[in-house]
Amino acid sequence: MTGTLLSLGHGYSAAALTRRLQGWTIIGTTRRAEKADRLRRQGIEAVLWPGADLNPAIARATHILASIAPGDDGDPVLAAYGNAIAEAAPHLQWVGYLSTTGVYGDHQGGWVDETTPLTPGTKRGRIRVLAESQWQELSTSVDLPLHIFRLAGIYGPGRGPFEKVRNGTARRIIRENQYFSRIHVEDIGAVLAASIARPDPGAIYNLADDDPSPPEDVLAEAARLLGLPLPPEVPFDEAEMTPMARSFYAESKRVANDRIKLDLGVTLAYPDYRAGLRALLNDLD
Repeated sequence: MTGTLLSLGHGYSAAALTRRLQGWTIIGTTRRAEKADRLRRQGIEAVLWPGADLNPAIARATHILASIAPGDDGDPVLAAYGNAIAEAAPHLQWVGYLSTTGVYGDHQGGWVDETTPLTPGTKRGRIRVLAESQWQELSTSVDLPLHIFRLAGIYGPGRGPFEKVRNGTARRIIRENQYFSRIHVEDIGAVLAASIARPDPGAIYNLADDDPSPPEDVLAEAARLLGLPLPPEVPFDEAEMTPMARSFYAESKRVANDRIKLDLGVTLAYPDYRAGLRALLNDLD
């Protein structure tokens, strides 16, 4: 199977998918000219957007992956090209929207799945809910083959805890009953590819591994793998954090991932952070 994928906001997760799409035509948008040059060297048809006209790319696409973060008014692509995507719906075989598990809000360490009501507690979560609803409204109106993917915390090559542990800046921030879910970027690529191979318009999938864990456990494992002392503990109330980091600690939940296994047949390459960290360290070595 081959096709033409329009990757709107071609970034870290989208790249993990396109590495699996051998023989496909990939059109990727980016805001930066230097990144566009880099994408072209990788064989991707790079388009600078905002700026360029996306109508020709939308008309060519058989598949669309939307990864661009929403703004206060929702999804910027739909604001600019919702009508064009609606007109293209008859020849689109698959559309994917990358959202976040932040749409579920805080569950005090409890489990959530795709049927859990959306009760976001942060602005970031609320505008994601808005963007999801905009894509769903378009899908309903024109029979768009939409799939929504709610991503947990993403890690992978270049995005891991080892540098902070090695340079001594890592801190184990301790807060009772604090759980985060994570997903390795290569498992994101695997899920997206499986969905393209087995479309189910209207489906929503949580992308998370099997082991939601307190963040301090991940840092402790990184230190163990490096043979270094445990990073110092800091109580949450005393920790110095950016507003963004503090907002992550405002929510605690464990994200269930049964649907990607049962409906898409995905076997995670990195089912927990231990496996993922071992692989990252091997790549660094």
